[in-house]
Amino acid sequence: MNRPRITVRVPAGLRLFVAAERRGASTEVVTDGSSSLGHVVESLGIPLTEVGGLAVGGREVGRGYVPAEGDDVTVDAVARPQHVPGAPLRFLLDVHLGTLARRLRLLGVDTAYANEDIGDPALAALSAAERRVLLSRDRGLLRRRELWAGAYVYSDRPALQLTDVLERFTPELAPWTRCVACNGRLTAADKDSLRDRLEAGTRKTYDVFAQCTVCGRAYWRGAHHARLEAVVDEAMRAYGPLGRHRPA
Repeated sequence: MNRPRITVRVPAGLRLFVAAERRGASTEVVTDGSSSLGHVVESLGIPLTEVGGLAVGGREVGRGYVPAEGDDVTVDAVARPQHVPGAPLRFLLDVHLGTLARRLRLLGVDTAYANEDIGDPALAALSAAERRVLLSRDRGLLRRRELWAGAYVYSDRPALQLTDVLERFTPELAPWTRCVACNGRLTAADKDSLRDRLEAGTRKTYDVFAQCTVCGRAYWRGAHHARLEAVVDEAMRAYGPLGRHRPA
């Protein structure tokens, strides 16, 4: 059976996906002679959501290309900022990214979040049905073919996760316009209309309120507002309309 031997060159940013013994600038791979190059790259552990392009001998090829003996393959990482065509930019996060989901919603980014483990097939199907970019640290989930679009979240720290997503996708930011609990839109609310939802101390101390149009949750500038405002201010300075990281 023909088993071509090829060289695959992996950029530094994608080597974390590759097994330690292969984690150099290039690795030699023996293929089965029939699998696509996309399959070969995935077999190294690299999710195709993170691959921006493939080239053989300097010539760009598609993921369906079947490599031949002696091919010198270059894998390119996704360019940043990444443009997602065909739909308004919306996200879907798996059960492990709750803090990131709340911070994206705080910034007004349309973010669906599975707050229970509904299973990989259901998440991938939801991504396709609602045309949302699935964010996850689960490489297996990102390999599901039914995904509409996906992206690996590179850090396990929420602050760095947020920076990663904002830098990669540069979504439009509209702070304080979404419910951090359910992703619904917020609208200004009169204190009297919320009286039954507020404790006496809150009614006495605060006068400006908002309410979620979906779940009815009430919002005001309470004890945690300063911490949340710091998150918003930092994001807006870097990634808002005047931020230096916005694309030209």
